[in-house]
Amino acid sequence: MTKLSVNINKVATIRNARGGNIPNVRQFAIDCEKFGAEGITIHPRPDERHITTQDVYDLKDVVKTEFNIEGYPDKRFMKIIKEVRPTQATLVPDPPNVLTSDEGWDTVKHSEFLTSICKQISDWGVRTAIFVDTNLENIKGAKAVGVDRIELYTGPYAENYPNDKHAAVKNYILAAELAHELGLEINAGHDLSLENLKFFKQSIAHLKEVSIGHALISDALYLGIEETIRRYKGLLL
Repeated sequence: MTKLSVNINKVATIRNARGGNIPNVRQFAIDCEKFGAEGITIHPRPDERHITTQDVYDLKDVVKTEFNIEGYPDKRFMKIIKEVRPTQATLVPDPPNVLTSDEGWDTVKHSEFLTSICKQISDWGVRTAIFVDTNLENIKGAKAVGVDRIELYTGPYAENYPNDKHAAVKNYILAAELAHELGLEINAGHDLSLENLKFFKQSIAHLKEVSIGHALISDALYLGIEETIRRYKGLLL
């Protein structure tokens, strides 16, 4: 079964819009795990527009499943990973001013930088993952830099799914096959939803984990978080 990691950034966004501590991000993570989530994902951006640095440390001792911290590996991010030692650090190529992660790493162009970063994180006993597209050269490059997993950027899949789901997933199948052959484990995330998740899961062999935030939290506004997690997990069987 593919694991479901709930990205709780949007919960922090709602809290920050009003100030105070409602909704309580820490309690929300606890409840997600209680309702069946097998991981919690956060992205503590430098501008703290959703998850704050303090949130990271508040969550450190309450997340009992897999704790996945994603972000651009600058000095601030690396300090967090060194001190918190999450289960997984997912490296994304986002500069500080972008709204959301919308592309994968060019692992060939940035190979020297990524090799150094992955080695340091691995030395801290943290699993490494790199956000990549379906370009096969970037999959090979991910293997070369010493990463443990790739996270396939599924934005294009979600965008094209309503038009032709088979065409939308074709390149992801090829990328996942190559990654598995190279000994890389496979995660996926970005714009996966109740509509498109089941087909993606059925199409991609060896899918270890999906990280879902925006759609899942939006669905929870209607369904409640317990029922929403139940439905998403049902699509991953």
